[in-house]
Amino acid sequence: MHWLINSTIGRKFVMSISGLFLILFLVFHMSMNLVLVFSPAGYDMVTECLGANWYAIAGTLVLAAGFIVHIVYATLLTLQNQKARGKDKYAVTNNKDASWSSKNMYVLGLVVLAFLVLHMIQFWYQMQFKELFGMELAYTSSAQFVINVFKQPLYVAVYLVAFVALWFHLTHGFWSALHSVGWNNTIWMKRLKVISNVFATIIIAGFAFIPIFIYFCY
Repeated sequence: MHWLINSTIGRKFVMSISGLFLILFLVFHMSMNLVLVFSPAGYDMVTECLGANWYAIAGTLVLAAGFIVHIVYATLLTLQNQKARGKDKYAVTNNKDASWSSKNMYVLGLVVLAFLVLHMIQFWYQMQFKELFGMELAYTSSAQFVINVFKQPLYVAVYLVAFVALWFHLTHGFWSALHSVGWNNTIWMKRLKVISNVFATIIIAGFAFIPIFIYFCY
């Protein structure tokens, strides 16, 4: 287990596994949120099942651990890469094959992290934390609460900008994670990049559709 902490390969492996875990959560979260578009009552049922109960709390703790591990290992690898480059750490890379997102993964990650903090304060704190500790809720319907938030153009704009950053992060992160866990033969490399772009686009389009639909249709 020592190599998972101290070696570059081990760190990349842990970051990739935690990243794939978070991607699975994004699929679940997007699917859950899309319920609101088709049925506000159905969304209320889903959020009630994911409220202040033991399995929702356990899931939240596991998810938080996944985020922390991913962030810590991403930071370690970034610092390691900067140290390895030495005086050239601020130089622009000459690798023509490297995408813009691959060159800016850590910065994109920080943008996504900042958005996550906002999202947690705005939704998780109001919809689960308060219920968990018996605090007075600011709404009577989860669906109506989300609708009220996304009827405000500033929040819609902020979320859409964050989704763009997440799209860039995913387009590189998804195929890179698969590469790091061993799916790295030359035949599949180009295919994985295409699959990653398509997958990231579907996920982000699903997320972006929700605030846009609410703003214009409710």
